[in-house]
Amino acid sequence: MRKLALKDEILLQVEKPARYIGGEVNAVMKDKDRVDVRFAMCFPDVYEIGMSHLGIQIIYDMVNQFEDVWCERVYSPWVDLDQIMRRENIPLFALESQDPIRDFDFLGITIQYEMCYTNILQVLDLSGIPLLSAERGEKDPIVIGGGPCTYNPEPFCDFFDLIYVGEAETRYRDLLDLYKEYKKNGWNRRDFLKKAAKLPGIYVPSLYQVVYNEDKTVKERIALEEGIPLTIEKELVKDLSHTYYPLKPVVPFLQVTQDRVVLEIQRGCIRGCRFCQAGQLYRPVRERNPEVLKHYALEMLQNTGHEEISLSSLSSSDYSALPELLSFLIESCAEKRINISLPSLRIDAFSLDVMNKVQDVKKSSLTFAPEAGSQRMRNIINKGLTEEVIFEGARLAFEGGWTRVKLYFMLGLPMETTEDIQEIAHLCNKIAALYYETVPKEKRTGRVQIVASTSFFIPKPFTPFQWARQCTKEEFLEKAYLTRTSIAGELNQKSIKYNWHEADASVLEGVMARGDRRLNQVILTAYKKGCIYDAWSEYYQNDKWLSAFEECGIDPDFYTVRKREDDELFPWDFLDCGVSKKFLLKEWHKAQREEITPNCQSQCSGCGAMRYGCGVCVEGPERRGGEVS
Repeated sequence: MRKLALKDEILLQVEKPARYIGGEVNAVMKDKDRVDVRFAMCFPDVYEIGMSHLGIQIIYDMVNQFEDVWCERVYSPWVDLDQIMRRENIPLFALESQDPIRDFDFLGITIQYEMCYTNILQVLDLSGIPLLSAERGEKDPIVIGGGPCTYNPEPFCDFFDLIYVGEAETRYRDLLDLYKEYKKNGWNRRDFLKKAAKLPGIYVPSLYQVVYNEDKTVKERIALEEGIPLTIEKELVKDLSHTYYPLKPVVPFLQVTQDRVVLEIQRGCIRGCRFCQAGQLYRPVRERNPEVLKHYALEMLQNTGHEEISLSSLSSSDYSALPELLSFLIESCAEKRINISLPSLRIDAFSLDVMNKVQDVKKSSLTFAPEAGSQRMRNIINKGLTEEVIFEGARLAFEGGWTRVKLYFMLGLPMETTEDIQEIAHLCNKIAALYYETVPKEKRTGRVQIVASTSFFIPKPFTPFQWARQCTKEEFLEKAYLTRTSIAGELNQKSIKYNWHEADASVLEGVMARGDRRLNQVILTAYKKGCIYDAWSEYYQNDKWLSAFEECGIDPDFYTVRKREDDELFPWDFLDCGVSKKFLLKEWHKAQREEITPNCQSQCSGCGAMRYGCGVCVEGPERRGGEVS
């Protein structure tokens, strides 16, 4: 019988003890004495967030299909248990076996957003693993990072032995086999790291040195060992329909953020929005076969008992078999009253037919993302939406019976003016007015609700806006104030609710997004000052972060507000995400000229992703290929 790592008296002291006991439906149990490798897979945030992440579920399912490996899960303890574990010297443990993480061969940490960097140190610290890779010995687990933030791993690279760049399904088997060879042959830790560095997609930060110019920009990167690559190319799954997928996802005992079956229908996005990192990183667009998805849906619903299924994609409307898949799901789910969730829908592709079908099962609010209020700004960011298309989509929504619409915008975009910000209020007002024009008075159930939310623009690596200046905290707040006052001055302002993001945290996220190796010391200093759960506004401590920057002699403005020249060498330029820097620079110049670029479905823009020979690059109508000339 499994013994819990936490005594009953401790579980009774913490909020939601079910976060820590494991044993959930579909959790994988193995005999630890009959496997060669033990792998702890970590999401460095609270259980409810980590359990909602599809990537973790995919890796968990994939690795546990290997008979010689047992993959277990671990999440960041919430602040209440964190204090108890430190006080009582309780080591962090895995949910399945309840064994200490320090006893494992690997600790894999997915890094999904910049504001979780101190939680990485929390996980290492509570596990009893030295925080810095250079201080780890032969008995310490190999710490490997993955996820979208690893496309600029430099700010946190000192904490990791290995970084996996790209999609996890392709290379883990090779890495695990290499590790088994390392254990069998008695290599030392550095020997293993040197051999791992030669595997495609694997980056070993300790085997490289970075040299800086006098102005603190990157001058060059030097490999410290022969035979290791200077450029790391991302790993990519070419055939999504025949790869790993968790048909028996773990079902938690408590409600989590995404408490539903998640059906990933495609990867990538054809649209090419210039602010969107994911749209570049996951090129080319690859679809899953609808027959495969139908099978997955029925099996996952049966294996979990969930009452909702969500179609996951960066742009669900662009999935070519969406009508066919929806018709199947509607027919299959209607009798059981299973809700179908359609996130990431584009307002221009949202048909009345689709809306009516979905609302027959269960109705919820609609979410659209115009991103900018003016057409000029939508051209700059290459959103590909006109005001006419937005109004037509809203009209169809109102005719379909929806009375609550969420609209997402960004503030602080490159080349943004006061008039562009005021257009956000005008657009919200026009959509509210459209409701009253579209729906007859006798059919209205109340006032229309328009919820406008703004986030602050943060330039990200591998986007055309990686050259852009980021706003200061004061500039962000001025823009939010202008948005709020503009909405308050509109005729339908009582129908419009406005929310905005925290400015302090957005500035720090921007620093981390485009940071270099010097930030490792800042993150470590901030953690030692007590910073964890920075993504949670109630625990974010901006004063401690500012103090950490000051102690380390680092000016955060260097990473955010300064101008970047076209030819600057960026900290992440040694990585190859499949999209060329030449293409990104061309898009940056087109943004400054307010020019749009057609989507991948209608015309190839020569981004470089055609080299993979899969997905949208080789399917559909004839396209011109090649690199940017």
